[in-house]
Amino acid sequence: MKITVLGSGTSSGVPTVGCTCPTCTSEDPRDNRLRTSIWIQSRGTSVVIDTSNDFRAQCLRAGIRSLDAVVYTHHHFDHIAGFDDIRAFNFIQRQPMQIYGMPETLGTIRRIFDYAFRQWGPRESSAPVVQDHEILDEPFEIGHVALQPLELRHGGMRVNGYRVGSFAYCTDCNAISERGRELLQGIDVLILDGLRPTPHPTHFTIDEAVETAREIGARMTYLTHIAHDLKHEEASRSLPPGVELAYDGLEIDLPDPSPSEATPR
Repeated sequence: MKITVLGSGTSSGVPTVGCTCPTCTSEDPRDNRLRTSIWIQSRGTSVVIDTSNDFRAQCLRAGIRSLDAVVYTHHHFDHIAGFDDIRAFNFIQRQPMQIYGMPETLGTIRRIFDYAFRQWGPRESSAPVVQDHEILDEPFEIGHVALQPLELRHGGMRVNGYRVGSFAYCTDCNAISERGRELLQGIDVLILDGLRPTPHPTHFTIDEAVETAREIGARMTYLTHIAHDLKHEEASRSLPPGVELAYDGLEIDLPDPSPSEATPR
């Protein structure tokens, strides 16, 4: 199984428009952060989590040529804005894209991108063709990828993280439910929200993320959804062993999960 970080940045991206701070003007490519998303490949199955504002650019940069499904964490705009570019895969694969999300998330996508869901009259131009699947807490499978949803809190909002075998992805959160923590036991690699050093009402700070990573006990934790408050090289020096900043293009190789470990109970 290969996990590719397509984007590791906060909702405004890094560099931030109009900003001349040291991170936004950095020549270190790890300080260029597209909006948050990952790509999972396992035994021929290809799944993206979230279609960010930068979805098209991310697919081109990573060389994504086939895609079986898109799984959504929640419906904030920086996680759904690239929905229209799903149609490129419709052109190539000549079939609907399977999309998965919580009921409220799919409802928001249907409302914002209503032209893709109209059931009447001929379409005057191309639009994404999808088959949507509501998910919440129960595990589900996409080809050879079995996903276990994890209940996270993003301020007052429910967000889904996902466990796939010994890997888990928990972006856009400042709390993990008790059941979510139980389902995270025994993971090997975790990607976890870590916005910035200073407090935020809906995201973990770096210190909070480090403490959460310690409690969960993964062998390696990568922090994502990073703001321009953090310069990669400098911030990395202050992190404890086993915790690193994610960066765009990071690839994580893990054994393909067996069916028994894909969706722990």
